Amino acid sequence: MAIRGGSENKLYRPPVKRSVTIAGHQTSITLEPVFWRGLESEAAKAALPINALVARIDADRLEADDPPNLASAIRSWLYTQSVTDLS
Repeated sequence: MAIRGGSENKLYRPPVKRSVTIAGHQTSITLEPVFWRGLESEAAKAALPINALVARIDADRLEADDPPNLASAIRSWLYTQSVTDLS
């Protein structure tokens, strides 16, 4: 039984590290390509540069009682966006 999104369509790729600037400071974020594409798509929908969207996600995560790392926060935010878009 084939699982939708199998390796033939390049879903399963190793993480990619990219630099972003948040509040004037450069930091590196490592995400799987599917999450980079999702982040790029959401930034385009919001008419924001990726750095600005990442800065917003970062600010939100820092308000949590026990903030996750930034990459985890981005993945969680993207998942929440996708679920919200479906409802």
